[in-house]
Amino acid sequence: MHTTVGIVGGGPAGLLLARLLHRAGVDSVVLERRDRAYVEARQRAGILEQPTVDVLRAAGAGDRLDREGLVHDGIELRFAGRAHRVDFPSLTGGRRVTVYAQTEVVKDLIALRLADGGPLLFDAEVHAVDGADTDRPVVRYAHEGREHTLTCDYVVGCDGFHGIARDAVPEHLRTTYERTYPYSWLGILAEAPPVYDELIYAHSPRGFALASMRTPTVSRLYLQVPNGTDPADWPDERVWDELDARLALDADPDRRLKRGPVTRKSVLPMRSWVTEPMRHGRLFLAGDAAHIVPPTGAKGLNLAVADVVVLARALELRHTTGSEELLEAYSDTCLRRVWRAEHFSYSMTTTLHTDPDQSPFDTRLQLTQLDRIATSPHAAADLAANYTGLPLAAG
Repeated sequence: MHTTVGIVGGGPAGLLLARLLHRAGVDSVVLERRDRAYVEARQRAGILEQPTVDVLRAAGAGDRLDREGLVHDGIELRFAGRAHRVDFPSLTGGRRVTVYAQTEVVKDLIALRLADGGPLLFDAEVHAVDGADTDRPVVRYAHEGREHTLTCDYVVGCDGFHGIARDAVPEHLRTTYERTYPYSWLGILAEAPPVYDELIYAHSPRGFALASMRTPTVSRLYLQVPNGTDPADWPDERVWDELDARLALDADPDRRLKRGPVTRKSVLPMRSWVTEPMRHGRLFLAGDAAHIVPPTGAKGLNLAVADVVVLARALELRHTTGSEELLEAYSDTCLRRVWRAEHFSYSMTTTLHTDPDQSPFDTRLQLTQLDRIATSPHAAADLAANYTGLPLAAG
């Protein structure tokens, strides 16, 4: 089988790229190693930047998003027993964010791909990408008990941090930048209506906490915990009690979260990671295959969308004019946004979390930074601009 663009990975990045290419008249094949049920149930991000929402709408994937997504005009920062709301539209010229789970984005994009009739193979285990530096790269994969090859004009690795596509870039040509953090997130999904209208980011002497949601009846909540934490060590009541303690305000100390059945509990390690370049020959890396951010800044899914928008434009230009100018610039174009997002996510993470070795001096620095956001329109505008999403690169 041959295609113009072979896409390794059927998550949001790969599926959105396939949709954008279809609308541009460029054929593609999507290979996903998991089955459809697993992909559509995979819990990941839930905050969509304004540019991401705009892209999904333009791609025809906005109907259910507009009906069911929860539009948020700000976030609340809690620190030193008080609260400060950052109002996004007033600080960004009208930009907002939307709460709409990645699982729902994936469902929408799968439905569109199947309606388009483009090849989407689940349970397709990719073993290797060969010949990335030639004019006819080959993807080798297993499907339905047989070995197959897919020849392509271009290959795009959207298969995440643990995927195979990145291995096609020779190790001596790759540079990796990484930071690991001395804490993790314990996350729960609970059948409990959120008690707050918007996300709350809480700095506390007890550690960081985040109150989020998936729907008007489902809460998504996180606690900072030590690395290596076993979720079994955190019974449900302990989680709820700790969330209440970390989210408490001096002015309203008795307010509590609405509690309900916990349907999912997991521990998420915190990592910042980038590999450069994001292109080798006719292989392009996108999303988590090229970069990871800690979730504090809500950038992971949004960065993946930004990558594939740049790549789709470049492939469309190649298809319509023969020019490879944007393809050649792909890595540099994407990395400018990636590093901006890495810095923002790092700043949010280190300002809001308590390091196990943190000194009182370090804590005072965190509190003065949070107070600056609360009192300086310039600092608040910078946070709002980065959180709601910087403009997508033209390519």
